[in-house]
Amino acid sequence: MSTDRVWPSGVAKVVLPETDSTMAEAQRRLGDLAGPTWILALRQTAGRGRRGRAWQDPQGNFAATLIRKSDEPPARLALRSFVAALALHDALADLTRLPEAFALKWPNDVLLNGGKLSGILLESHGPGILSLGIGVNLHSAPERDPEAAFPPVSLRQETGLVIRPEQLLDRLAPAYETWEERLRTYGFDPIRTGFLRRVARLGEPLVARTLKDEFHGTFDGIDDNGALILATAEGRRAIPAADIFFP
Repeated sequence: MSTDRVWPSGVAKVVLPETDSTMAEAQRRLGDLAGPTWILALRQTAGRGRRGRAWQDPQGNFAATLIRKSDEPPARLALRSFVAALALHDALADLTRLPEAFALKWPNDVLLNGGKLSGILLESHGPGILSLGIGVNLHSAPERDPEAAFPPVSLRQETGLVIRPEQLLDRLAPAYETWEERLRTYGFDPIRTGFLRRVARLGEPLVARTLKDEFHGTFDGIDDNGALILATAEGRRAIPAADIFFP
């Protein structure tokens, strides 16, 4: 777990009282981007998650986007979702002193006591522009979606702890840079190792649902590209993107 709590050099921070979406705000600021920038909104009115799903974000919850430029290919940029998940896990564990309560769900959700605490959305805005949107239920959780694999939970309801969004950002930004530096220096291996140490249900049966298919098997790790490895009756299968469910 990263213990570095100093705001990273060369990384900007923008805190807004309110915005529609920090991802949309990041796009609007592309022309003014001088370096990596975190955009935090204390209230977000039109947040969204994967596949265009709405993301509810009442006052007190965390909504932020990291936008940065990179000359790396898209497949390499996509690995930042794992970097973000590891950084968020470490920041939350550091703030709460409850590391055993948190786990990761492939590809990038953070779980608290088995419930979904956060979501991470990665988007590319043209060549070399990456946005990482992160939402965390610090204060309250939305109603459960019957189609969701895990019930939503909030940090306050599960632990009794009250953490302000700015507090979390001040731990998250340095933790992210720590894992980012490991990826740039050593490649994906330390990221994969760190992720698998924190991941939920490794070695257990799961169902992976893509837009077209459904696969049943045992969670057998992740490959060099971050794809889920599923051990099925027909052999091992790498699944790049899917919603996963545990029986």
